[in-house]
Amino acid sequence: MIDSMKKTFIYLALFLPLLGAAQKTITLKGAIDTTLSNSFDIQIAGNNLEISKINNTRGVAGGLPVVSASVNDNQSVTNINQEFNTGAQISKSSTTGNTMNSSITAGIVLFNGFRIVATKGKLEYLQSLSQLQLNLAIQNSIATVMTKYYNIIRQQEYLKILQSSLDVSQQKLDIVTARKSVGMANDADYFQALIDVNTAEQNIKSQQLLVDQAKTDLLQIMSQKQYYPISVTDSIVVDRSIELNTVTNYLKQNPEYLSAEQQININRQIVKEVSALRFPTLRFNTGYNLNRTKSSAGQFLLNQNYGPYAGLNLQIPIYNGNVYKIQKKTAVFNVNNAVLDQDNLLNALTSDAVKIHQSYTATLVQLDSQRKSIQTSAKLIKLVIQRFQVSEATLLDVKAAQESHETTGFRLIDLNYEAKLDEIELKRLMYQLGN
Repeated sequence: MIDSMKKTFIYLALFLPLLGAAQKTITLKGAIDTTLSNSFDIQIAGNNLEISKINNTRGVAGGLPVVSASVNDNQSVTNINQEFNTGAQISKSSTTGNTMNSSITAGIVLFNGFRIVATKGKLEYLQSLSQLQLNLAIQNSIATVMTKYYNIIRQQEYLKILQSSLDVSQQKLDIVTARKSVGMANDADYFQALIDVNTAEQNIKSQQLLVDQAKTDLLQIMSQKQYYPISVTDSIVVDRSIELNTVTNYLKQNPEYLSAEQQININRQIVKEVSALRFPTLRFNTGYNLNRTKSSAGQFLLNQNYGPYAGLNLQIPIYNGNVYKIQKKTAVFNVNNAVLDQDNLLNALTSDAVKIHQSYTATLVQLDSQRKSIQTSAKLIKLVIQRFQVSEATLLDVKAAQESHETTGFRLIDLNYEAKLDEIELKRLMYQLGN
């Protein structure tokens, strides 16, 4: 017996520290920070921003010189048959020849209807749009993390209600067992009390599964490559100070709305680009050429010339089937559509803000009322248990009080969670998550 106890203490000494270290406590800030570091959506949006920064140069817009070099070297075998006005003749077969052309050229656009300026402006707006899309991805990721995090707390609160219900069922069973031992309770009451305990235990196991799955969902949002046990020891506290006017006044700072505004600017730059196609293009060209031709027979055995050159090239569009005119009209319609999209988006955001705030306000009112109900149901179940101990209440009375307490508790938890979700969404609309 003593040896067995020693082994038990040894096992406890070895494994209790491991059990304590097995679960990692996760805070909301830690979950958000990890998600922002690992989120695939944020990484993709960040890469898109870097791409837009790389492209936002005068060279990509076409405003820098273009320099190129080329070399051509051709070897030939020909038959020559030549007659000159002097009467001389040359006739030779399988004559070898070599022609080499090489050049270095440089050119720059001096004027093209300010198309380069319009393109550079478009690249600026594209970079701003990418930045806004990154900000939007960050806000959406924070909102998702908060939703998953508080869902764990909600599921854990459900579990506490079920554990409380199990305690009541166990009290019922203890009372019925004590009565049965002195012949004051029948087998039916005992079996029913036993079934209630078993049902409560099964409910707890099912709820524990939901808690574990909610934790897995959070780890997945955090982009963790390995899943590990975590612990969340937080509570849901709702910010009750959000006013509707505050939300609607901030909607024009929402990344979605600002993105729509940038799209309008981009489309306007495209109109300028297309309009510039109808203007003449003046280009300055310069370079250095080397041409060398060598033949084993013929009038010229060697012909070589080289040297620099410079000049201007002017291209004037005269008529191309009204393509540029049609492209401009289309681009103008795209601007109008972008403006309508922005107005429609603002209308939708405003509608969402009003509906969510209505839900937020109503839920807070219900939450205050529900807290009173949970206090009343707790008093009721305590009273019914006391009456059951003195045989003034039946098993059905206790079970009814249990169910009322569970329903009231679940409703309180749901209302608190719904109010928190409304708060998160309202702050997301105001672009204030994580601030």
